[in-house]
Amino acid sequence: MTKLAESTNETRVKKALDHLSSMLVPNESLQCFSIQRRLFALLHRREVVSASTGRLIAIKRGLLGGFTPTDIRWQDVKNAQVRVGIFGSDLTVAALTQPDLAIAGSVRTYKFAGLRKAEAQAVYRICQAQEQAWREKRRLRELEELRAKSGGFQGGAGRSAFTGDDTSSVDDLTARLQRAKEMLDKGLISDSEYETIKARVVGEL
Repeated sequence: MTKLAESTNETRVKKALDHLSSMLVPNESLQCFSIQRRLFALLHRREVVSASTGRLIAIKRGLLGGFTPTDIRWQDVKNAQVRVGIFGSDLTVAALTQPDLAIAGSVRTYKFAGLRKAEAQAVYRICQAQEQAWREKRRLRELEELRAKSGGFQGGAGRSAFTGDDTSSVDDLTARLQRAKEMLDKGLISDSEYETIKARVVGEL
């Protein structure tokens, strides 16, 4: 974690980390975070951006208490960029707004300005790693959606769709997907592991 021990010496940063920790789900952990420099928060309280094992989480604290969160799952991240300036770094993240669809979904851009440089770059590196990891999974998901929209899955040996002889095979693959989804819902596997299983099953169709 970038400067985690040093930053937690600040009382206000500790409170921000408490807010972040309150948003974590079971088996999710905080990897690194970056806090906005005071120069960029003269009229409001500083923002905090963090990378966890499952998502990007940002919080904007209110003047009178409380906070407003921004939550972006890694599988929804389309692109991440960082611009390093003289006084701070700007992190820009583009993410899908309709996570249940890999295609035909709109993209929203989030910008976090004036972050501490080293910490912002640490968050950016994790964003980049997650973006690359999910890019291929999203491509397979897009292919699956295109096949579904065309009226059936294209199989091997020139088959245009499943026939009655394939019923047992389809049922078996469907059962595997259902079991994987149940494991995901119970927290036994991560989103990334579920998407990997799903891609393998689709590859067998």
